[in-house]
Amino acid sequence: MKTLILAGGRGTRLFPLSRSHFPKQFLQYFEGESLFQKTLKRALLFSAPDEVTVVTSADHRFLVVDQMKGIGAEGRVLVEPEGKNTLPAVLYGLKDLADTDEPVAVFPSDHLVETDEAYGAAMKVAECLADDYLITFGVTPRSPQTGYGYIRPGAPLDGGYRVDAFVEKPDLRTAERYIAEGFLWNSGMFLFNPRLFLEECRHCMPEALSAFEKPTEEAFRLTPAISVDYGVMERTKRAAVVPLTSAWSDVGSFDAFYALAEKDQKGNVVHGEHLGIDGGDNLIVSDRLVATIGVSEMAIVDTRDVLLVCPKAEAQRVGEVVGTLQRRGDARCESHTTVFRPWGSYTTLERGPSFSIKRITVLPGRRLSLQLHHHRSEHWVVVRGTALVSNNGERFFVRSGESTFVPAGVKHRLENPGLIPLEVIEVQNGEHITENDIVRYDDDFKRERRPEKRPTVLLNHTIH
Repeated sequence: MKTLILAGGRGTRLFPLSRSHFPKQFLQYFEGESLFQKTLKRALLFSAPDEVTVVTSADHRFLVVDQMKGIGAEGRVLVEPEGKNTLPAVLYGLKDLADTDEPVAVFPSDHLVETDEAYGAAMKVAECLADDYLITFGVTPRSPQTGYGYIRPGAPLDGGYRVDAFVEKPDLRTAERYIAEGFLWNSGMFLFNPRLFLEECRHCMPEALSAFEKPTEEAFRLTPAISVDYGVMERTKRAAVVPLTSAWSDVGSFDAFYALAEKDQKGNVVHGEHLGIDGGDNLIVSDRLVATIGVSEMAIVDTRDVLLVCPKAEAQRVGEVVGTLQRRGDARCESHTTVFRPWGSYTTLERGPSFSIKRITVLPGRRLSLQLHHHRSEHWVVVRGTALVSNNGERFFVRSGESTFVPAGVKHRLENPGLIPLEVIEVQNGEHITENDIVRYDDDFKRERRPEKRPTVLLNHTIH
């Protein structure tokens, strides 16, 4: 069986932990792993490494590759030219599978699923039905939830049901009725025969399918932005649902995040250090000490640049905060103070009108592009490891405790020839300090000013 993992989402429902450039599927808060890594491991239970394809965005492609390496996994990575919801992503992933009858499982990368015996049994049932039906997995509800869509099962099949109807997210009273009537949560996970899926797509969304007969960039430009559910599953006559009784969550809010985690004696979930006097049942996430007095049922999420405080019951409204920041053009909804790059990361420590101070971490064996800046100079102080510096045509080593200066307008490069991460404090000075002030002359990762305009295929972690 082949597996297609959709990892291009920019969901910010766990803001400020999750940002557009580092969304929730890559947060490593789940037993030391990310939701993406757990999804990949789940895929490898049924698929060989060369049978796993990940579809992601240009912004996230190197996060995907590094997190795959982090668990010793391999796979094929496809980069979307632009995000157009799940149907175009699935069609892109199926481009080379149109002539196969081997079933394909489609998993969102940001769900948490218990891989117990019931999970394996549901996958086997879905495989058996896949020649005749497009399968979705319906999770057996544990409580009336208003944040999920529901599926009404119809005529029984061998281990599953025909889909009678997909219904939208209900209010609480309606959700209670749905559960009493045997409805299932719509998980957004699928399994189907590629031939059958494309055949049904031709009937239900011919414009999308015809778009993907063209080159990838043009296909994404022409295809509508639509989900698999709306585009195909709700229109086809061949949809079936297989019940899934395993524990499942889309981790769609801090309330859900709290529910999944281990609690202390006072019912608190703590990532970091917390001193609580009275109160309990809180979610506390911070890199520094958080002290609370008489506080209960709250979510307190503290990052370097944003502090969120709200009742856990109101946590789903965090999208309103993100929406307000987006309307203001505030970059904090897009990026953390720590920004990940294919060579490592940088963290902004301090910033003023004409200066910026950053901590740069370069992974072993990697290097930044050969570049120059027209409007700023840079002063580098090595605090860990040894740097190999290219500066105005010269190449030399800078060791821990040493420094070097790069004037504006000079070609330069920073690289790590060592076996441990290289850490550098960089002080930028100039009248125009932005990430746009960069001219690249040579880059190991083939980045362009607008990399999202160029679809890329990465095979088995190879980055040319």
